[in-house]
Amino acid sequence: MLVAQEIKALRNDDASQRQAQARLAAAVERWRTGPRFQPFREEMEQLAQGKALAAQANLAQLFDPTGGATPGLAADLAAGLVDLIAAELKEFPLVQSPLRHFADGAVSSLLVAQVGTVALMIQAVDGPGLMRRQPVQTTSFTAGETWDHVLTGTAEAELVQIIGSKPGGVELRKSECCLVPGAVSFRDGSRESLLIRKVSTCLVTLKLQRRLGQNGVVRQFRLDDGSLVHLAAGSSRESRLELAAALLGRMGRRDAAPLMAAMAEEQGPQSLRWQSLRECIALDSASGFATLCRIAAKADDPLAMPAGAMRAQLLESYPQLGEFDQCPK
Repeated sequence: MLVAQEIKALRNDDASQRQAQARLAAAVERWRTGPRFQPFREEMEQLAQGKALAAQANLAQLFDPTGGATPGLAADLAAGLVDLIAAELKEFPLVQSPLRHFADGAVSSLLVAQVGTVALMIQAVDGPGLMRRQPVQTTSFTAGETWDHVLTGTAEAELVQIIGSKPGGVELRKSECCLVPGAVSFRDGSRESLLIRKVSTCLVTLKLQRRLGQNGVVRQFRLDDGSLVHLAAGSSRESRLELAAALLGRMGRRDAAPLMAAMAEEQGPQSLRWQSLRECIALDSASGFATLCRIAAKADDPLAMPAGAMRAQLLESYPQLGEFDQCPK
């Protein structure tokens, strides 16, 4: 295996690497707490407390979708941070960004700052990397707000909106749109989703996001017919509980079925209730199906519609379950 000389040297003494890493972390922190960015950070705190974006003078200059955004300001702000990190990487190419970052070959993101439920990030979408992906078949919606400011690059996109509900899913409306430098947009994540279809070279955006509610549910629907594909927890706590329920199911813990049934009928997070219901059906079909029917029969239960769709599918595949059907005939 070929090992670069720089890596070999670090095996014997990594002091220079640690010093360079500390130097970059300190430089980034000075930028984030300095006069250039501090006004934006203070307004992010106001936004996290539920205040309107329009009431935040500095953030409005970046993300006001009604035309109040100041041209070039977003690009200058992002460039200040990126240039700082790039300069350190040029001198010390083995250091890593102290900011949270993510890349999957098509989409890369850098978390500039996070204050409570509000996050500011820089996101890049690579055109060739996007083309190598399979076309998306689903889209997701969650309780939150997103403001986008295109810094550079162009893209063909599709705005997907929920315009109504139907048994087993929702009615979707799709409209094509074009993203160009300087374009500013806002989306209500509970009913709007943006799909990037094609990027000419690289699309870079400054993105502001605010999560709404502590028990938000991520809902995934099929694009072609709007049918519900998946419900997921909107918080780490709910995710842990869902994983625990799934683990009990994979372990075949039939003794946990009554607990799963009780969790499914509680007035808790929808995704956790749905996961518990599915595991209950798998562990004890009679008890699980009876629970499913009780939920489907409650018109005021937000899970009544997907439960009714699942009930119909199960009865079609397994008519013998009809003896446990507790829905009104």
